[in-house]
Amino acid sequence: MQVILAQPRGFCAGVKRAIKIVSRAIEVYGAPLYVRHEIVHNRTVVEELKAKGAIFVDDISQVPDGATLIFSAHGVPRSVSDEAHARPLRIFDATCPLVTKVHRQVVKLHNNGKKIIMIGHAGHPEVEGTMGQIDEGIYLVESVDGVNALELESTSDDLSYVTQTTISVDDAAEVISALKSKFPSITEPKKNDVCYATQNRQDAVKRLADACDLVLVVGSVTSSNSNRLREVAERHGCTAKLIDTAADMQEDWFEGIGTVGITAGASAPEFLVQQVIERLRSAYPSLTVTTQDGDEENVAFPMPRGLWDSDLEAARAQKEHRHG
Repeated sequence: MQVILAQPRGFCAGVKRAIKIVSRAIEVYGAPLYVRHEIVHNRTVVEELKAKGAIFVDDISQVPDGATLIFSAHGVPRSVSDEAHARPLRIFDATCPLVTKVHRQVVKLHNNGKKIIMIGHAGHPEVEGTMGQIDEGIYLVESVDGVNALELESTSDDLSYVTQTTISVDDAAEVISALKSKFPSITEPKKNDVCYATQNRQDAVKRLADACDLVLVVGSVTSSNSNRLREVAERHGCTAKLIDTAADMQEDWFEGIGTVGITAGASAPEFLVQQVIERLRSAYPSLTVTTQDGDEENVAFPMPRGLWDSDLEAARAQKEHRHG
């Protein structure tokens, strides 16, 4: 059996930053600390951070005064941010900067008198956070059917659109085409809102699907971008399975399979991919593993003030002094 690894795969810059914010905040300010919603949508990552002292909550009313609170990588509605900042809390915002860019875009468009159509998945935290940046004048569509069902008392000139950063590039293109057809003068973003990492991983999985009999996507069922990777592979005619860990693999999946492709969602750590490879190797000792050609991602986002390297070093020195 042959295994081909997607390139790129796994953690994106926004996820790396979010996880680092939680880990470093625990080191600098101590445990427990509180995170509104899962910091990223990956079960393994969340469990590891829980073990370090992170407590995940759905409502900030569950956070005691004086505690450290972190907003997840998906972002939060303005009302949640306002409520948190009105309380005696130490707050760090782990919202992906690319999501924050969409938030700012929504506010700017709204202030310029535009009504906004958001392309995304209902109930996803990123969608709730983005739509929650303004009090009115924003509408959600998930599909072409949703566009056709829109009834707005508005002209094309009054409308604009934004997209969830982790949706399928192909799905977004279909919905955008339908929006332009229905509202010819709708205002487009200056730059595609679907993030670079989402697009890169979807492009990679298309190449993977063309070369493989089966694609395994390492990621949690709650992860939007991981689900989209599975869908993209299936649309390219390849059987695809979404797995949280190697333990989810089933023997009958591999009957008659010569080439397996493996990718990972933007919130899935690389060690989970390596565990999948090792389980396959134990069943197929002659397994060969290659990595497809693909661009290396070198994007990095800065840490917020209060969690810089100097802050961490100061905290460590203080601890050593206390225990010295």
